[in-house]
Amino acid sequence: MKKTIQSIHEKLSDIYEPDEIRSFISMIFNFVFGYSKKEMILYADQLLPESSILKINEIISQLRNFEPIQYIFGEAEFYGMTFKVEPGILIPRNETEELVDLIIKRNQNLVLKILDIGTGSGCIAISLKKHLPKSELWCCDVSDKALDITRQNAELNKVEVNIEKFDVLGHSNFRESGFDLIVSNPPYVTNKEKSAMKKNVLNFEPTLALFVPDNDPLLFYRAIVLQAKELLNQGGELYFEINEAFGNEIYALLVENGFVGEIIKDINYKDRIVYGRH
Repeated sequence: MKKTIQSIHEKLSDIYEPDEIRSFISMIFNFVFGYSKKEMILYADQLLPESSILKINEIISQLRNFEPIQYIFGEAEFYGMTFKVEPGILIPRNETEELVDLIIKRNQNLVLKILDIGTGSGCIAISLKKHLPKSELWCCDVSDKALDITRQNAELNKVEVNIEKFDVLGHSNFRESGFDLIVSNPPYVTNKEKSAMKKNVLNFEPTLALFVPDNDPLLFYRAIVLQAKELLNQGGELYFEINEAFGNEIYALLVENGFVGEIIKDINYKDRIVYGRH
């Protein structure tokens, strides 16, 4: 095993940082053998089957092509759960875990009707349902592939959520109403920010779920706020994950539409969540 680990380091060191490579190694050995980090230490001198080495080399080849490891494995970890992902589905992010954690902590033991707009893999809605089991969860997306993956992830994680196709930029309201809470992680990366992004994101993740025009970065937020005014109960809450560059503008958008709230920083002290109460 030691030789294989060293080989992985050597084959990836020219394109990935050391910490990222170490993370890949842990994920690869867990995926191929089911080993934890502790078991990797215990079995460090074990000889690996040729078939497993071939499988690992195939994974390394894909990583060298900048394919996201989550797409290679067909799954991603999020908030302590496993979610199916595939090309065309946005890979869940650590920042979004902070959004989910905040909502759960603020609403423990409450029975809410919650809508997740632009659900993607369903990670937000399914995680909320898992930890707020008495609440009713609705999730929507414009992508049929996203809705199908959400159905699979709900089944995988043994929760029931309501799934609907909906285009928030269209000119109709969501068919259900009377929500206590709406949450969304909409596209928020401007096109001019592409140059700073890694190839594994630019070449493989869905542009539909990531990017907004440079001249209208609040495109989705504006549409969702207008929907929220119609769909939320009085006193209902709205939670957004945001681009750190537009926290003040998104907060101002909420205030202009009759919400009161706050901008919340993430673990790295960047503006990451905007909260509003209707």
